[in-house]
Amino acid sequence: MNFNYTKYSPIYYTISGVLIIASIVCLSVFGLKFGIEFTGGSNMQIEFLENRPSNEDINKSLVDFKLGDIVIQPTGQKGVILQFKGVDEAIHQQILAKINELSKSEEKSFQFIGPSVGQELKNKTQIAIVMVLLAITIYIAFAFRKVSRPVASWKYGVTSLIALFHDILIPLGVFAVLGKFYNVEITIPIIAALLTVLGFSVHDTIVIFDRIRENILRKGMGQFKENVDLSLNQTLGRSLSTVFSTLIPLFAMYFFGGETLKYFSLALIIGITSGAYSSIFIAGPLLVSWRKWDEKKF
Repeated sequence: MNFNYTKYSPIYYTISGVLIIASIVCLSVFGLKFGIEFTGGSNMQIEFLENRPSNEDINKSLVDFKLGDIVIQPTGQKGVILQFKGVDEAIHQQILAKINELSKSEEKSFQFIGPSVGQELKNKTQIAIVMVLLAITIYIAFAFRKVSRPVASWKYGVTSLIALFHDILIPLGVFAVLGKFYNVEITIPIIAALLTVLGFSVHDTIVIFDRIRENILRKGMGQFKENVDLSLNQTLGRSLSTVFSTLIPLFAMYFFGGETLKYFSLALIIGITSGAYSSIFIAGPLLVSWRKWDEKKF
């Protein structure tokens, strides 16, 4: 049985539109909470040898050092990660001594990142994401240059770019909310996860576009809408099996991988799910809608 995907494209656009608008509002109102890799500051990992003090007790013990907003993240059974503004070695040792007064502990690591290094890293990350998006768009437009009708090859590239923005904005919106209410920060692993989402999503979209190209070459250009629906039906099983087989280990990482991998895997889960949705319900139907808009002009 062949499902008529493009018939219900207004429903798909409405769902995506609501999610995108909500994400943009969250990003505008809450913003993103960047980690010290981007803002600069100190990162201290402590392992308590006895009982781990509460976050409130740790915060109170360090209030005299005027460290700004202290992020306290428990890890494992007795560990904790502290993030605060940059300090010199003398203050670092005083902080460590103060924590030992609460409960005997062992310092696992200490890292200081200057604000200029953090800003440079943020700029490079932004450039990397823009270059990835442009490279993907140009590649798709070039790869589909032989299928210039009934939809121009560059429109395949633009459509994939729209789907990619969809796939990135939704996870960013979620992390804006998590950053506001749960102090979840955007770190290097999360950036890596978002770049992975771009690659995963565009791969799924290219598979569908390639099947559309094959069906156009085989059946002709007359029934573009039918060719898109046929291509989506032919690739649905592959798309879903790929997504589900990827999500299973990601959910395992989220629930059992500890704090270090929790939000990295969450970014991948949200992004890959969003990417699967856009590849199936946005990219192909959008080509058909674009074709209809062009026909109305003439």
